[in-house]
Amino acid sequence: MPPRVGLTINGGDVPLQPAGTEMKSSRGNKRRRKDRSSITSTPDPASVLEDDGVTPQDAEQTKPTAKKPRKRTTKTKDSPSGTPTPTSSAATGPVECKIPWPEFFSTLEKTHRALNLVYTFCSTRKHLLTTFENLRSAVEAHIKRPLTIEDVALIVALRPEGMRFEYVDETMLQIDVLGAEKDDTFRTGRFKSGGAQSLAPDISVGGVTGLDGLGGKAEVIGQEVLFFEYIDEDLKRQVADKKTGEPTRPHRMLRQEALKMPVFSQKQLMGLIEKRNGKFEAAINVFLNSCVEESLDPEVVLRSKAVIPEPSSSPEPHPAQEKKGSLPESIPKERKSIPEIVQELKDMSWYSGQIVPDGHRVFDAQEAVYGDLEFLLSQELVNALYNSRGITRFYAHQAEAINALVHEKRNVVVATSTSSGKSLIYQLPVLHALEQDRNTRAMYIFPTKALAQDQKRSLREMMGYMGEEISEMLVETFDGDTPMSERNMIRDEARIIFTNPDMLHITILPQEERWRSFLKNLKYVVVDELHYYNGLMGSHVAFVMRRLRRICKAVGNNSVRFVSCSATVANPREHFKRIFGIEDVKLVDFDGSPSGRKEFLCWNTPFKDPGDPSSGRGNACFESARLFCQLILRGVRVIAFCRVREQCEKLVGAVKHELENLGRAEVIARVMGYRGGYTAQDRRQIETEMFEGKLMGIIATTALELGVDIGSLDCVLTWGFPYTIANLRQQSGRAGRRNKDSLSILVGDCFATDQHYMQNPDELFTKPNCELQVDLDNMLVREGHIQCAAYEMPIRPEQDAVYFGEDLAILCANRLVRDETGFYHCHDRFRPYPSKFVSIRDTEEEHFAIVDITHGRNIVLEELEASRATFTIYDGAIFLHQGITYLVRDFNPDKRMARVEKVKVDWTTTQRDYTDVDPVETEAIKRIAGSSCRAYYGPIKITQVVFGYFKVDRKNRVLDAIAVDNPPVIRHSKGMWLDIPKSALEILVSHRLHVAGAIHAAEHAVMSLMPNFVVSMPGDVRTECKNSLKEFAKKETKRKRPARLTFYDAKGGAGGSGINTKAFEFVDLLLRQAVERVGNCACLAGCVECVASELCHEGNEVICKSGSLVILRSLLGEEVDEESVPYGPEEPMPPGLEGGRGGRGGPLIETVVLADPVRQRGTLVSRMPAKEDEGMEMG
Repeated sequence: MPPRVGLTINGGDVPLQPAGTEMKSSRGNKRRRKDRSSITSTPDPASVLEDDGVTPQDAEQTKPTAKKPRKRTTKTKDSPSGTPTPTSSAATGPVECKIPWPEFFSTLEKTHRALNLVYTFCSTRKHLLTTFENLRSAVEAHIKRPLTIEDVALIVALRPEGMRFEYVDETMLQIDVLGAEKDDTFRTGRFKSGGAQSLAPDISVGGVTGLDGLGGKAEVIGQEVLFFEYIDEDLKRQVADKKTGEPTRPHRMLRQEALKMPVFSQKQLMGLIEKRNGKFEAAINVFLNSCVEESLDPEVVLRSKAVIPEPSSSPEPHPAQEKKGSLPESIPKERKSIPEIVQELKDMSWYSGQIVPDGHRVFDAQEAVYGDLEFLLSQELVNALYNSRGITRFYAHQAEAINALVHEKRNVVVATSTSSGKSLIYQLPVLHALEQDRNTRAMYIFPTKALAQDQKRSLREMMGYMGEEISEMLVETFDGDTPMSERNMIRDEARIIFTNPDMLHITILPQEERWRSFLKNLKYVVVDELHYYNGLMGSHVAFVMRRLRRICKAVGNNSVRFVSCSATVANPREHFKRIFGIEDVKLVDFDGSPSGRKEFLCWNTPFKDPGDPSSGRGNACFESARLFCQLILRGVRVIAFCRVREQCEKLVGAVKHELENLGRAEVIARVMGYRGGYTAQDRRQIETEMFEGKLMGIIATTALELGVDIGSLDCVLTWGFPYTIANLRQQSGRAGRRNKDSLSILVGDCFATDQHYMQNPDELFTKPNCELQVDLDNMLVREGHIQCAAYEMPIRPEQDAVYFGEDLAILCANRLVRDETGFYHCHDRFRPYPSKFVSIRDTEEEHFAIVDITHGRNIVLEELEASRATFTIYDGAIFLHQGITYLVRDFNPDKRMARVEKVKVDWTTTQRDYTDVDPVETEAIKRIAGSSCRAYYGPIKITQVVFGYFKVDRKNRVLDAIAVDNPPVIRHSKGMWLDIPKSALEILVSHRLHVAGAIHAAEHAVMSLMPNFVVSMPGDVRTECKNSLKEFAKKETKRKRPARLTFYDAKGGAGGSGINTKAFEFVDLLLRQAVERVGNCACLAGCVECVASELCHEGNEVICKSGSLVILRSLLGEEVDEESVPYGPEEPMPPGLEGGRGGRGGPLIETVVLADPVRQRGTLVSRMPAKEDEGMEMG
């Protein structure tokens, strides 16, 4: 048993037994003897504290002793009534009181000390719930008088932002208590005691109350208990050291590690107790000072502000208990102006300065500018424009673009703001052409199916107001969802088809004989959202468009006109030319559409205790949910963007929970999530309901970033920086009705990138738009499409060089098959269907079905890509769909199916995984100029392993850790790597710099510079990101990683995308630019300008800027001045880890070892001619 330790409180020595000791023994015993039907059977805190040595006699020595505070001016927010309101101002530090404390407040402060002491001890024990009844007896033993509900309410009124005192559902508390005792049900592999794969009924996930099995109907008790907790800060979880028994820092449990219950150190408990006491004293001082200034009786004011909690069934809650603030009773049909709404948000009790300095920008409204057509429209078309959209005049950019297309017969690219009426530019010319020639064909190409469906609906509506002949013409989508039985009819009869680049590449072009009639009459090709086709995807689409032009010319059609619309980018004309291979293009970039006044807010998630950075930043999901609800309840139509699907589902759940807390459960049905994975039927329904105004809010991933018309939106809320400024501007453009004001909010998360822009908001508004890039020299991409073109129609190099490059003849001679007439055909290795060997984007064929078996429904909820399945569905996991929690009952990888059942729980699961990125063999070696080091190129193996999961509550606290035994997911790609010399590692270790952090930072620095040498987008090249739970652990890890910088192609499968192939050629310059960039950056610990990556999956928590310079210079063969290298660790360290690995006074536990050479493929058969210091060897 771990030794007893002493806790000193105001001079009294109080013995304290580590929490983990009792919990370990209680898990087995309490399961047999505890009555699980009620939380009132939990142990009495008074008896527990006496077991720990805290007795009423000890409490006699515990008297309020306040240190003499420094003088400090603290701002105090006044309530609307003019009376002072207790606020978080006290959290800013000690405040000197202007008057002696009244006896009432001295008694209250003593009561708070006792309550704080008892609560903190109870919170270290999972089986103790901090309900009022459970806390009362122990607190009364300290204060020597009865403790009333009013006493606690008065305490909470002084620090409302730091405490919670309210009635809560008893069931949810039972889940917290009993959840830890039910682990055997979830465990698999060596942790599982046996039984079937399907999980047994579990009280922590069973039905509504958790008291019955999931198969039957649960009886709803509905009992509520009065619950108290501090919400400003939590104890950091610790575990007992194996040898000493002392509390140590937490670390990620590896697969063979036994589960440990948390314990808490004497220093932790004492520090937290004293910190809360100090904050409460400061709050009293601030409150008393405010009352003195207003000449008010402090006791009377405080009693009027105190909220006496009432059960939810109580008919008359206290007026101060209302959390709605200035919320209207029902959603208004006409909302207030945006400035009024922003001010109301600032006036909320929980607002503590979340809008960062210089983070509130206002963009003035713009009046419409009109233009005229240079040709006449038929009366039928004029009527259709008016009846379908109320159009009587064209905006200037619309008129200019339509004139160029129809009157001047030119190709057009339009680059104007979102919602500026761009779709009319390509709809009207097509309808005009159909009036002139009924055989006219048009092809609309969209990057997503949702966009195609949206535009088809819009065009059909307009055609419905035209003559019978045109209104009955077939207009249809032709994509992967189109039934095979309908495809022939669409191909032969449709006048307008809506498709995507994938179908054009895989189906239409390879079957050009069947599509010959359509292609011969093709007049317009519309490629919307041109900015989407950037980097590797843009390279593929550029060659697809050249193949289309080549076939159209071969069938005698030389009059096809191309029209594209794009978001505002730096080089729209040049990008259009690269995509289509056409020089004659008209750019239209003057925006004549009107726009309302727009406000932009940089809203930073506040600290848990506002004004106290040491409390840690709060939960950005909850902050986003709170903002979302406040806006929609004021009549603001909101779309919230999340970076990934998991965030989307969590935010949907958090919004629904917040609406319930606000007493507005009737609004829940008017909020929906929208993301990839939902069935097509569900997505169409959500789009329709939003367009028709049935929904007030929608929470989406970037799937809705691309301009699907879901009606007028008043506000865009973005949770976390969305990887690039271009993405943020694209999302922000979704809000705004013409002639009405709108709002955009960026909610800052805790990650380094988010905080960089919260501290430098000006960059969001002043950085220029990025240039779009397309690489037509990528040999992997180019050869693949030349093989496809040769399959569609034999290649004649002298004629087809205009499409595929001047050196086409050489490439054909080396890569294709020549016949006796001089034509080149597809090589046999690409047959029978070359287009299937060339993937233009990373789409997956294999999907897993998520089947809802609740009450025998057996309905497919959604389909999940195979690559996501391992990380999302596993036995015991909580699967989220529309914010609703489902328990994974059975996961069958062989049948590609997971059965899930709806449950009501207050926690979710988060997978515990790691990813190893390792070279397999060396195909090429390149000497780095002036250095003995080399760069290597070859196949890369990416191994992803899910070895367990955490049960996590709404506050992101880990309730439990469960091990699973899943097979690894292995993918293959191509990439390059550089082994770090031993001398660099010795310098890092001797200077106590974080080796893994230095490697991670150096990888980021090199990766960020690749677009300077290779046309690529962020995310096209990836690396192995370092996880803080592993890297900052105090226990030795068996998973040692080789000391090397590794980069691999994220797309293209086992053959790669070719990006690392070209980067490998410029590795010398890449390293030199990286040294310059990191060395010249003025930041101290690393930022997005040097070694922090906006795409880092681990939030840049493990980076060492100074160490990265040592690595980069060593690879270049430069001498490292050891005297100039600072001693570690670099600041700031992750919270709570200052004494951990690499910390001052802590043991240095490394997770990195010297890299072994990777075997070469066969033997070195040739050496490419090169200079002595720039050689490249091929293996």
